[in-house]
Amino acid sequence: MNASDRTPADLLRSALAADPGRPLITFYDDATGERVELSVATFANWVAKTANLLQGDLAAEPGDRLALLLPAHWQSAVWLLAAASVGVPVEIGGDPADADLVVSGPDSLEEARACSGERVALALRPLGGRFPQPPAGFTDYAVEVPGQGDRFAPYAPVDPQAPALLVDGVELSAVALVERARADAAELGLDAGSRLLTDRGYDSWAGLAAGLYAPLAAGASVVLCRHLDGLPPDGLRQRIESERVTHTVMDGAPQ
Repeated sequence: MNASDRTPADLLRSALAADPGRPLITFYDDATGERVELSVATFANWVAKTANLLQGDLAAEPGDRLALLLPAHWQSAVWLLAAASVGVPVEIGGDPADADLVVSGPDSLEEARACSGERVALALRPLGGRFPQPPAGFTDYAVEVPGQGDRFAPYAPVDPQAPALLVDGVELSAVALVERARADAAELGLDAGSRLLTDRGYDSWAGLAAGLYAPLAAGASVVLCRHLDGLPPDGLRQRIESERVTHTVMDGAPQ
């Protein structure tokens, strides 16, 4: 990646310029049997559409706080990069009552209702499917995002020194986030072409780094797994082989 990259959105632009067709995120949910693979170009397209939804329909502005109530999921990764593109800081597991807007999965809708601003709900169904019945008081992400534009330009330049992420009780600017992502990538031994498999959640920096930011900073890719306990015996080994995994991060420890 480029040494001049200062924000997560910069990292994504560099990845897109370098090799848009390579895999970036491969997502497995072994509770549903879902497997989704997103190339850099496909992921960037989802990010652009989501950023346009965030900036346009939801009227979010740089500095607005977004409470993210989502598990480790490819759509969660999209929201993290979309918010970074707009300049909206994300608080992982933040209190919706203190947020300007909230993005919630199906299991946290009641908690999310405490937000007095815009509320977005994700069904997290296979293939990005919508809710069978839209939850009252929420924008259904799967309904609204397909019609958004494929290119995104922020109304105002994103300040790399402004808050970008709040996690583990620590507030990170975009610059600090990128620096930590690069440091974690080096610690994990990731470089261009590496393929990291992880089952860590997105509720901590360690999980976010392994499941998104460190691979993105290194020009690597990630195999993001949920509900690995649903795999049959020997299933993990087979996945590592079939996905050509070069690194694993399981239960908080690199292997």
